[in-house]
Amino acid sequence: MRIGELAAATGTTTRALRYYEEQGLLRPERSANGYRVYRPGAVAVVENIRLLLAAGLTTEDLRAIDGCLLDPVHACADPTPKIRLFEQRLAVVQRRIDELSRIRGRLVDQLAELGGASVAA
Repeated sequence: MRIGELAAATGTTTRALRYYEEQGLLRPERSANGYRVYRPGAVAVVENIRLLLAAGLTTEDLRAIDGCLLDPVHACADPTPKIRLFEQRLAVVQRRIDELSRIRGRLVDQLAELGGASVAA
């Protein structure tokens, strides 16, 4: 499959796919005419990359767990690095959630003081 097809299949952009390649996360083959050619498994890889990036991991983090990137979480030969990384990132995400909850509370309080509409907790 070519880059446009992979972008359509994963709901991402060709620019994002090129970026993943630049970062060493996606490794397409090249056809005789130089076009990127992706194997069918690339859809799952891109979906995994997007999920992990959305969860707060960085491309550097993903390179560190590259051996597990293509596999489902439970199929990784040595999940220890992935576990450690996920635990660290989960803590970061939880801190973000806590901070956003505090900000939300302040905004709700200020809205109430101004006589604005009440907001469900």
